[in-house]
This record gives sequence, structure tokens and C-alpha cells, in this order.
Amino acid sequence: MNSYDVIVIGGGASGFFTAVNIAEKSPALKILILERGKEVLQKVKVSGGGRCNVTHAEFIPKELSKNYPRGERELKGPFHSFMTGDVMEWFENRGVSLKIEEDGRVFPVSNSSQTILNCFLNEAKKYKIQIETSQLVIKFEPQENGNWQLETKTNQFLAKKIVIATGSQSKVWKQLVDLGLQIVLPVPSLFTFNCKDPRIQNLPGVTVKSQVEVKQAKLKNEGPVLITHWGFSGPAILKLSAWGARELNKLEYKFDLQINWTDTENFESCKEFLKGQKFESPKQQVLKNPLFELPKRLWEQFAIASKITEKQRWADLNKKQVVDLATQLTLCVFKIDGKSTFKDEFVTAGGVDLKEINFKNFKSNKLPNCFLVGEVLNIDAITGGFNFQNAWTSGFLAAKEIGGKMSKKLIE
Repeated sequence: MNSYDVIVIGGGASGFFTAVNIAEKSPALKILILERGKEVLQKVKVSGGGRCNVTHAEFIPKELSKNYPRGERELKGPFHSFMTGDVMEWFENRGVSLKIEEDGRVFPVSNSSQTILNCFLNEAKKYKIQIETSQLVIKFEPQENGNWQLETKTNQFLAKKIVIATGSQSKVWKQLVDLGLQIVLPVPSLFTFNCKDPRIQNLPGVTVKSQVEVKQAKLKNEGPVLITHWGFSGPAILKLSAWGARELNKLEYKFDLQINWTDTENFESCKEFLKGQKFESPKQQVLKNPLFELPKRLWEQFAIASKITEKQRWADLNKKQVVDLATQLTLCVFKIDGKSTFKDEFVTAGGVDLKEINFKNFKSNKLPNCFLVGEVLNIDAITGGFNFQNAWTSGFLAAKEIGGKMSKKLIE
């Protein structure tokens, strides 16, 4: 049976970051990464459209934590110890040049996730970290001496300490439950909304800064809304899906989405403004002259839905048409019927209950010599590099504890 000082279960972002940082702090340790897939770091590879959104340029811990629907309170402390600026410095020190884009997202200058993969693989090689792929861990259990025994379909291993970095693997969660840990059942987070409505047909690609609301779930958000071939996406929708992950799941993803396309006006102020157009621009054709900086094609659909004909001028509109148009602009309701995954980035809300973790070092409160990092925990974030930041922070603090403690023992 092969014995190791540390075995990391999961060859993704948090797993590699933990292993590399342990090795850097204590190079003499024998470290193994077990990955169930044929290749490691697959989520890193596809993230950010293949560019890898490493983190986000938010450098105030309290503000950074506000991007986590689950984990906001718990991550404030860890972010004071290791956060975005530290991550950027970590990669820069290893030859990876990073850039901050206008929206705050941080990417490698190369615009290729392969740069991040190469960095991790080179560091693993440098510190002689062993990597085994196609090794699904089917069992892990603590021994009386505090060590751990692990089994895959083909091998057995012993470890003094283990790090669980398996993301949302239900089989791992089940084993943790069997070991006495509490698990918050997972539901999808960070998804787009499916909607078939004639007002948005043939308008994919149109983006409008808006206010969005799901009254059945008491959810509100604001930001750009993107019309897609299947319905709605964009930052406002994705944030709504993250913060309302459990509420929308209870509704079985069938609900009314209300959108204020003007962003700033309410129904009454919009109605009064439209009335004013009857006097300020009486001869102007309504369909051909959009207001509130709306795209022309979208404006036309709202006018048509308000029974306004192509040749009608502002002076020709009756009271009902004005009211209907104001409603379309500020209280526009769409029937949502289902969800779709956002690109290739599937995120879940759920995992190990946060009460099970010591957030100073991400060590299990119940299981000896066991650390849990990344998305195996009930922590998730909105899009923009924040989920990776959780992986880096949790991995670094776990590594600091493991590497520091085991290094001292070796010296002693």
C-alpha cells in the first residue's frame, strides 16, 4: 500500500493550488493528487471561454465577499489573509502575466487558459508532486492513529492528511455524510432563463441595462440583460439566478420575470414622459424613434405589443396605447419556463455545511487531519472570477496549515 504525507482528492483548481502551496512550504513532503478524470484542471481549461478568468479586481475583503450568495459571512476573515491581490502576485511571481479588463475580470495576458494549466503543471513537476488520473476515490476513512486509508478501483493508499477538493461530486458528499458531516443538498446556480415570447424572437444579442424582478421569490437585481436564442442571460440574470438559486429551484424554474427596460423610470414617471411626447414631438412616428436609449428593434416590439401601428405619430396615440407602452417599458412580464447552463461553467449551490469548517485553515471540525477546499463546500459566487478566488483562498490557507505544521514536525 502506497503511503503519502498528503493526498489531495481532486485535480482541479483548488486541489492543485493546495498541493503546490503545501509543497512550496514543505518541499520534503510526499504529495499525491488523485483525479477521477482522464485529465486534470479541466474546469480551469474551459473557464472564461478558454481564457481562464483567474480572479476579479476587487481589493477590499468586505466588498469582495458580497459576491458570494453562500459564504459571504464566512469568507470575510479568509479574504483578509489571502485574496485577489495575493493571487495576482502569486501568478506573476511564477511567470504568468495578468491583466485587468474594464469590467474588473482578471485574465492571463496570453488570453489562454493553457498558461494557467502550464503554470500548475510546471510547479507540480518542480516539487515532484505525484499526479494520478483515472483514479476515482470510492472510499476514504480515518484510521485509529489519525491517518487516512483511501481506495480507488485499482489502488489503495495511506495518507497522514487528506485534502478534499472534489467540487460537487455527489458520491464524495455521500461518503462525508457517512462520516458524520452535514451536507446542504445541491441545486443549480449561475444559469440563464428559458423564454419563448414573440417580443424577443429574432433579437439575440440585444443587451439593455435593466431592473429585473421575480416577485414570487422576492428577488430583485439590476444590470445588463442579454436577449438570447433561448431567452435571457447577462449579468443581471446570472446574479438573480445565483442569489435566488434555492428559491427558483422551489418554483421548478417556472415563474414570471418582470423587467424595467428603462432602468431608471418607474411606471408613473414613464407614463407622464410618454404623454409629454404627444406635445413635444407630435408629428414623430413612434415606431421609428426609440426612447430611453433602447435598441430600435426592441423598441419596435414594445410598440407593436401596445397596438401602435407603423404610421402612428405621437399625436395619434390614445390613452390606452400610452399606458400599454409605459407598461411594456417598465413592468414588462415574461413567462420563464426552464433554465440553461451558462456556457460551460456549471456551478451549484450546496455542499458541506459551512458550520463543519474552521475558516482559519479550512480544516474539518469533526474529521481528523481532513481539509475541505473549493466548491466541495456550500460556497458559490456570481460570475466574474469569484468562484476561482474561493478556490485559491481556501487552498492557500489549508496549505499554510498543512505545510507549516508538517514542516515543523520534519525539523523536530
